[in-house]
Parts: sequence; structure tokens; C-alpha cells
Amino acid sequence: MSDSLRKMGRQMNIFMTGTAGFIGFHLARRLISDGHRVVGFDGMTPYYDVELKRERLAILAASDSYRHHTGMLEDTQALAQAAEGCDPEIIVHLAAQAGVRYSLEHPDVYVSSNLVGTFNVLELARRVQPRHFMLASSSAVYGGTQSVPFMESQKADHPISLYAATKKANEAMSHTYAHLWGIPTTAFRFFTVYGPYGRPDMAPIKFLELIEAGKPIDIYGNGAMRRDFTYVDDLVEAVVRLMDRVPQIGEPTKGEDTLSPVAPWRVVNIGNGKPVELLDFISALESALGKTANRNMLPMQKGDVVETYASNALLTALTGYTPRVGIVEGVRRLVDWHRRRNAER
Repeated sequence: MSDSLRKMGRQMNIFMTGTAGFIGFHLARRLISDGHRVVGFDGMTPYYDVELKRERLAILAASDSYRHHTGMLEDTQALAQAAEGCDPEIIVHLAAQAGVRYSLEHPDVYVSSNLVGTFNVLELARRVQPRHFMLASSSAVYGGTQSVPFMESQKADHPISLYAATKKANEAMSHTYAHLWGIPTTAFRFFTVYGPYGRPDMAPIKFLELIEAGKPIDIYGNGAMRRDFTYVDDLVEAVVRLMDRVPQIGEPTKGEDTLSPVAPWRVVNIGNGKPVELLDFISALESALGKTANRNMLPMQKGDVVETYASNALLTALTGYTPRVGIVEGVRRLVDWHRRRNAER
């Protein structure tokens, strides 16, 4: 538990969407471990293996401090019923349709889940009036900018995928609600999160499983891309610390602070701050696995960016925390978990 939350010395009620997802699962498990009550809401959509989502939920459900509701964000009645009786001090909105490439083939799903769904969660927050509303955005909002590291104060007006556009829209929508209804809000931009129970559609798990099985891996951008790989434990620690950094209009700002002048709202990067070339990431996997990848080099795909690189200055100024798990250590932990899990199945 962060020092600030520990000093509060009491149990909090937290309503969280997306708890069957990768990040939601890890954050919910941490909050339960810290002594809080979590009510989770997730649609259990089949975008990737639902059994993995059930496995995560089974771990959460083993605690009496977790209560789960299955439903879609588009279902306002299901959302209201899930939050009923929870009386949440904090709402964490993580549920979304993820994936840049998937948005090229199924754009309607992104409009429904990320725009209509987030609107419904914002309406819930308007009624509930939590002490702090927190929602997930993405490094994808920076689009094709060439200025690195990405700083929250930079303009992010040129998204190059519909997924990124919906995330930028979510930020704008939440700012409006913060202004109109006085809902203290923090939006965090995640940078390529990886770790145990990770999404199988993302490169870290996908590459790991293919290399382990001796199958070829597709490397887009001919391996020239750089990603700010962020280990999930670092991300969770950052989010937990931000929970007690509730934005207030007129509070003293720090450096490149993005606190709005007209609303209790800010956006914060959460990334490792050390971009890694994709080929170096693959080399780290090869070393941890003790195997060599069969590499299939391919050109860039539509919607992809060459580099992501987070400035962590604001996160550190607000929380005193800077992500610290390097790529070699993070990949080793990921491989160790994957092999233990396979041995137990």
C-alpha cells in the first residue's frame, strides 16, 4: 500500500470496470491485498481467450473482499445494479475494447465500447460523485509525434488509429464531466504493459509462446520499432499512489503538470521511461527462454507508430515513484511465471 493510503488506516470501497482484464486483475488483486473492498464489472468479451479471464477472476473471487458483476458497458441498468450498495469512494474505469490492429477490422466495436460505454460510466460517476474518478487512456493518443519523450503537456491531436481516437475522446469526455459536475478525475496513459496473465494478443506473450513452441514470430516494422515496455507491477504501484493524489482546482502545480485550469482533472503518463528496440526485447526473451526465435520480418502495419517513450517527470513529482523494473528482469519474471503456470496445468 502507498504511504498515503496506509496512513488513511481504513478500508475503501472501490468500483472498477475491466477486472477480468490484464491490468484490472492485477490492480484489483493489489487493492484487495491492501485491505480494500473491490466491486468488479467486466463484459467477458471473446476478443481473446475467455478462459484466461475466468482464471484471473477465480483468483480475485477467492477473497471475500471482491464481488463481481458480469455485464457490458453499454448496459446502463447492469452498471447501475453493479454499483448499487457499493458506495464507491473511487471509481477506476479500465474496461475498453483494446488493440490497434483490431480497430481496422471492427471499428463499430470501439465506438460502442469505448465511447458509448465510457459515457455510461461517466454518467454513473455523475450520480455517485466519487472522491476520485480514474480512467485508463493510452500512449496511442500521442499518434505520430516525433518529439520524445512524450510529455503530457504535448498536443495529442493527431491519432493514427480509431483506438487512439477513442482514447483521446475519453480524456476529453472525462474533462467535461470533471468541469460540469466537479468530479475529481485522473486519466493515465499506459505504455505497452506486460507481465504475468498478460493479454495473448500482445507481443510479449505472443512472442514468448511462439518462441517456446519453436514457431516463427512476425516482426513488424522490420524490427526497427521501439516500445516503452512497462512491467505491470510498476504500473499498479503508480496507479495506487495516484489514488490519493486527487486533483483540485487551484492546487500548486509541479513542472509540466497537466492540471486543468477549469476542472479538477489531469492526465499522467505511466511508462518505464526507457524505450527498448523490438529486436532487443526479442533477444531478452530468447535469453530467458534459452531458445532462438525464428524471425519473420515484415513492414509496418497501418495504425502502428515507430516509437513510444514516456516522460515520467510528472508521475514522479506527484507520487515520488518512478517505474523501476528493467526489461531483462521483467522478461525473466514473465518467463518464470509462464513456465510455472504451464507446469501446474
